[in-house]
Amino acid sequence: PPPPPIAAGAPAAVATMTVKRRCHGRNKKGRGHVNRVRCVSTGKAIPKDKAIKRFIVRNIVEASALRDIRESSCIEGYQLPKIYIKQFYSIEAAIHQRIVRVRSRELRRSREPPQRNRPAFTPREGAAAGGAGGPPKPAAPVGA
Repeated sequence: PPPPPIAAGAPAAVATMTVKRRCHGRNKKGRGHVNRVRCVSTGKAIPKDKAIKRFIVRNIVEASALRDIRESSCIEGYQLPKIYIKQFYSIEAAIHQRIVRVRSRELRRSREPPQRNRPAFTPREGAAAGGAGGPPKPAAPVGA
């Protein structure tokens, strides 16, 4: 049956549903429709704005074979190319593989990116201070 009519001048009782996330788990913002992408893990078609996106940069060969290739290479200082992959995960696959974690209600409100656990660069003993590749940089004048 249809809802009963509201009398004129009576306050309308507006019941709003509770919302878990202010973006409803998406990044659409005014677009009516978003193309779908495939999950890397499950193959499920998910909206691109809802997918968990990870950009992976890694060497073509693994670290164990890297030294062998460098030693057998005839070109000195040849830098092997890298693989650049953009991967999309569905929510359930990303949680299952621990790419993202479930957060509490208070932590969900935090908009700052999580801490990156990249190891700090420590130069090896005896290595040039300028880093890898290229000629050494000239020392800065002492008086300047």
